[in-house]
Amino acid sequence: MPTYFLFFFFLSIVSLTSAEGTGFVGSPNPKLLGLKSKEKLSHLRFYWHDMVSGSNATAVEIVPSVPEYNTTTSFGLVRILDNALTSGPELSSKLVGRAEGLYASASQTQLNLLMVMNFVFTQGKYNGSTIAILGRNGALTKVREMPVIGGSGVFRFARGYVEAKTHSYDPKSGHATVEYNVYVFHY
Repeated sequence: MPTYFLFFFFLSIVSLTSAEGTGFVGSPNPKLLGLKSKEKLSHLRFYWHDMVSGSNATAVEIVPSVPEYNTTTSFGLVRILDNALTSGPELSSKLVGRAEGLYASASQTQLNLLMVMNFVFTQGKYNGSTIAILGRNGALTKVREMPVIGGSGVFRFARGYVEAKTHSYDPKSGHATVEYNVYVFHY
């Protein structure tokens, strides 16, 4: 038994060290990836404009809700989005980026959305950088928290969370403006 253990132990070491030389596995230099020595915590605040109707709709239904389920929650509904992110609550405020992704009504009993979004920034030092969000949005809750699961550019290796708070909602058009506060660790 000990002989077999030693054989497999040495075999695994040889496998790991030989894989390092193949280019398949390696330990990159963090500085070559643009990572600085210290992680920073940034706070970003902007407004997300969801327009679901009219000629300028930015969130388009791609899968309708399932009629045989509770229609008060629109269970099964999926929308793809390309929403403006602005510095203020007015749509005419300075555009700082876009929210690209989708959301789906994922509960039969409450208005809970599965949010899958990239915040794509277009201004200043964040231009071209993204923050990825994936999580549950209890749309009728005053403040909703969702995780930051990653990012690119300035936000490589990002982690953190967002707080979403509805600023305004028009039940006739379905348009919503949501304030997002993003707290993100990055290098």
